[in-house]
Amino acid sequence: MTRTVHRHARIHTLDPAHPGATTLVVENGRIVALGGEELVREGDRVVDHGGAALLPGFADVHTHHLLAGRADLFELVLDGGADLDGLLAAVRAWCAELEPDAWVVGGGWGSTLIPELSRAGVLAALDEAAGGRPVLLRDDSCHNRWVSSAALALAGIDADTPDPADGRIVRDAGVPTGLLIESALIPVERAFAASSGAGLERDAAASRRGIEVLHSFGITAFQDAAASEPMLGALRRLDDEGRLHAWVVTSLQVNDKIFGTHPLGQDLIDVRERYRSPHHRPDFVKIFLDGVPTSRTAAFLEPYLPDAEFGSGWRGTTTMTAEELTGWLLRVAERGMSAKVHCTGDGSTRMLLDAVEAVRAAGHSSARFHLAHGQYVSDSDLPRLAALGVVADISPPLWFPSLIIDAICACVPRDRAERIHPNRALLDSGALLAGGSDWPVMPSPNPWFGIQGLVSREDPTGSCPGRLWPEQAVSVREAIHAYTLGSARAMGLDDVAGSLSVGKSADFVVLDRDPFTCAVDDLSGTTALETWFAGECVYRRESVLQGA
Repeated sequence: MTRTVHRHARIHTLDPAHPGATTLVVENGRIVALGGEELVREGDRVVDHGGAALLPGFADVHTHHLLAGRADLFELVLDGGADLDGLLAAVRAWCAELEPDAWVVGGGWGSTLIPELSRAGVLAALDEAAGGRPVLLRDDSCHNRWVSSAALALAGIDADTPDPADGRIVRDAGVPTGLLIESALIPVERAFAASSGAGLERDAAASRRGIEVLHSFGITAFQDAAASEPMLGALRRLDDEGRLHAWVVTSLQVNDKIFGTHPLGQDLIDVRERYRSPHHRPDFVKIFLDGVPTSRTAAFLEPYLPDAEFGSGWRGTTTMTAEELTGWLLRVAERGMSAKVHCTGDGSTRMLLDAVEAVRAAGHSSARFHLAHGQYVSDSDLPRLAALGVVADISPPLWFPSLIIDAICACVPRDRAERIHPNRALLDSGALLAGGSDWPVMPSPNPWFGIQGLVSREDPTGSCPGRLWPEQAVSVREAIHAYTLGSARAMGLDDVAGSLSVGKSADFVVLDRDPFTCAVDDLSGTTALETWFAGECVYRRESVLQGA
């Protein structure tokens, strides 16, 4: 088979044994040589990169790619900074093209609107804007929903419906306002799913679209953080047809607070092997251990700020007892699987670390455990991640000022709220950092916003001024490692991805600038010119195609 030689590039391999090169040789989708011009032979297919920087394909440890693909193809995308009037205007404009009984589904409204949406009067405004249609709008954390009266009726929710475990139907004078917190939203998600008619082909199209967007940012490996059986089927269909151009690890949901997934837990684990394929590894489970600070559902060691709903002394709750969590992690490890555990408060983080300590003591050394989000970690628990081999899944990128930080500060004392993502301390302790986007909870999977923010602790967009806990900044090389080899190792993909090394898959991104030499403030503007997976170009920027 003809060799392909990529020459005239500034190649940063992320492989300490061979950190740099100008030429890379590919055969059968794998890297067979790295070096200089001496590698070029007569008869080679030659690709000249004109001196551009070339890095390993990025790896995103925390995405919801199928949800993002659905949103891009089929749903209303909201502006997280919009006020209530802006939100209603977006709904009204979207409905202008919809059938009278069609669902209005979308997401991204800002958590700062929660107090305003907790008043009964605003529900009538949503009903009017939607023309009486059922509406399902996810917030910027994806843990809460604002829904219309028609959606409440279809889900069987009224004034007499009790709050579920791990959730809350927000009411004003006993009347539901349309705001649903955590697991209270599941009946509406299931009502929508039952009416949507989504099937394998639609899910495969959404999965493929999500991967296309990831490719546009140079991402060639990712972990979906909350997998369902329809997602597994979509991935298997794509790979069987030769259309899955990424390394994918999935996390099978053990419990569900926010998606309406069925089946869950052991029933989902039991069918996983039928969906394994050359590029898809269903090797993790996903456990939601708590919620999010903005709805006071994250579990903290110290209390939230007092409010009328919870009073003083409220610390949040976990979805499981310590014994239940430990039992699940032991069961997973015994099956040769790993676990991604959602923890946003330092209380849930400590419970996870205690459970992992018990699993390690039982002799399970190979199972991977991800502290998913890992926003708040108490000082005494920081060294335990490295000691127990727990990966810091540092997503979404909240290590710089943002509207979400402002919403957290309304619930948690500011001096605690701003001590978020202790990335420098985790690195110094020896913990593995793995970068993720939590896309589409965060509006973009672009790794460069996360990378610049990791280095500067400032908002790369300039929208939110200031620096957030600047002592926790990391270097450019450390930040890029988190989004390449760090994430690949965390996912168990470092045998094929994460660095440019002989024998690994030829997955790489060609950039418009060298991130190791450009100014820190320019990192977020870095653009993928081309993305290659297994030796084939899977994305090329349009302007490059046009010769611009």
